[in-house]
This record gives sequence, structure tokens and C-alpha cells, in this order.
Amino acid sequence: MTRLGIVHRTAYRYNRRVTLSYNEARMTPLTEPQQVVLESHVRVSPSQAAVSSYKDYWGTRVTAFDMQIPHEFLEVVSTTTVEVHRVERVPAEGEIVPWEALRSPEVEDQFSDWLPQSRLSGPGPEVLGLVPKIADGLDPNAAAHAVFEWMRSEMRYVPGSTAVTTNAEQAWKQREGVCQDLAHLAIGSLRSLGIPARYISGYLHPRSSAAIGEAVAGQSHAWLEWWDGEWRSWDPTNHKPAGDFHVTVARGRDYRDVPPLKGILSGGGGSHLEVSVETTRLA
Repeated sequence: MTRLGIVHRTAYRYNRRVTLSYNEARMTPLTEPQQVVLESHVRVSPSQAAVSSYKDYWGTRVTAFDMQIPHEFLEVVSTTTVEVHRVERVPAEGEIVPWEALRSPEVEDQFSDWLPQSRLSGPGPEVLGLVPKIADGLDPNAAAHAVFEWMRSEMRYVPGSTAVTTNAEQAWKQREGVCQDLAHLAIGSLRSLGIPARYISGYLHPRSSAAIGEAVAGQSHAWLEWWDGEWRSWDPTNHKPAGDFHVTVARGRDYRDVPPLKGILSGGGGSHLEVSVETTRLA
């Protein structure tokens, strides 16, 4: 078990005054069997914002706020304490569903959100031709791991090489990307085989050796989960399952379902963005 304190700050400084804005923040981690949120708070500045919260279709906690006064900056700070106790269980013999079951109408209906390609997950014709050969003769679990190992040999993690609008096919063509792109390519590859897969947005404490109480520059991070009889996780950036230093915030079909902050505004004339994530191991 790991207890983490997370402070995620996003600030916009506008070139010209904004007259009004409507926004949604997805920065609050989930409480679920493998992690428990002990306390959380989202602070919005200027303080005149009208703030509410709800859970969206995917189960993500959303802080919605609108600012109907003129403002020259916007700052959102999410502060959370969370305990994480992940256990990645090795499947026993007979627990992996066969391909015939994955392709049954019942499974296709149950996982209808996680099987079709989304706008960002479609890997393109070259990958669609390669993946069946990689998975040939393997059960769904082994096929998934074969895809991950293939990606490890082909893709490079290169910060700044892509944008949030980059899709899996574009990342594959340049053979590089960031965590979001690696997750999209893995998800698209698994979906092309008929394996349900979903995008995970969250935080990663990057240094397990950090002392208790030591604040570390953390990361907004992305990884994936796939289903072969039960849901399993994989972080293609770090080539391993999600562990006690991964904190889940949101699940969706791709990044477009789970952006940390999005909104519409009137005015502004451009802006300067500042983002920071600070993580502290508390126990």
C-alpha cells in the first residue's frame, strides 16, 4: 500500500480579458477496489466561479464551473490524498476466455463501449495488417503481451513529439510519441483483435525511491486496461502493469473522453498555460 498526496495546478494567463467561460475539470482520483481517496478538494480562482460536480457517463468525477465575470486569469488546483494498493494477479489456467467467447454476441454487447475504434485509437492499415500475425496462435492474454512487447521494440517515448489531437496511426507513422500516444496505439491494436480495451488517465509518482514526505515533480499520465476474462492494466510507457504509484482519475474510449481541463470562453485573445503536478509519498 502507498499513500500519496497529489497537487495538480493548471493556470491560464490570458492575453486579453475573458468575458465569460464554461469549464470542466477531471482531476479528482476515483475511489475503487484498488485505491481509496481519503480527501480531495478542487479550488478555482477567481473565487467568483459557480462550481458544481457530477459523475459523467464513464464514472469520472467532474468539477464543472462557469465564470460569468470578466477575468484575466484562471487557475484550478486539485489537492488529493489517496491510498493505492494494486495487485496485478497472474491468471490461473482456464481463467483466460477463449477467442470464441470474446467474439460472442454477449461479450460484444457487454463491452460495446470498449471494442469499436475511436477517433484517436484507430492504428491504420499497416498496424491492422501486422497485429494478427503477432497474435497468431496465442490466447488473448498472451496476444496482448505480445502486442506490448512488439510496441516496445518499435515505438520511442519522445516528449513534445505529438499533440493531444495526434491519433494512433500518426504516432505509428513517426514511431514515437508520449504516454497518451502509446496508450492509444496499444488500445487500437487490442481492439482490432476483438479484445476490449480502455484508456486510463491519472497520475504517476515517478520515483519509488523518494523518501516519505519528499515532494517530487509528478506527472499526468496515461495507460490502459484490457479484458481477457477480467480487467488487467498495462503502462506501455514504462513496460509494466500499473502499480502502487499509479493513481487512476478517469477511464474512457480515448483521451477525448478524459481531458484534465476543457472549456469554452469568450475573449482572451490567446493565453499562456502553466501546469504542474507535485506528488508526495505520505506512507
